[in-house]
Amino acid sequence: MSITATELKMNLSKYLLLSATEDVYITRNGKVISKLTNPFQERVDLAKSLFGILPNDASLARRT
Repeated sequence: MSITATELKMNLSKYLLLSATEDVYITRNGKVISKLTNPFQERVDLAKSLFGILPNDASLARRT
């Protein structure tokens, strides 16, 4: 998503929440000047890639 710096100023909280799920590019005079992103996105992507690999009955409890 791409927004202007003015739009970011007017709706900062909205774009902070949105940046948790997608990158937000901030523009000024038609040029990208910054990117607002989730610093843990790599971890989120890794966790999503593991869904379906573990069996349904997997547990964190230790087996004895």
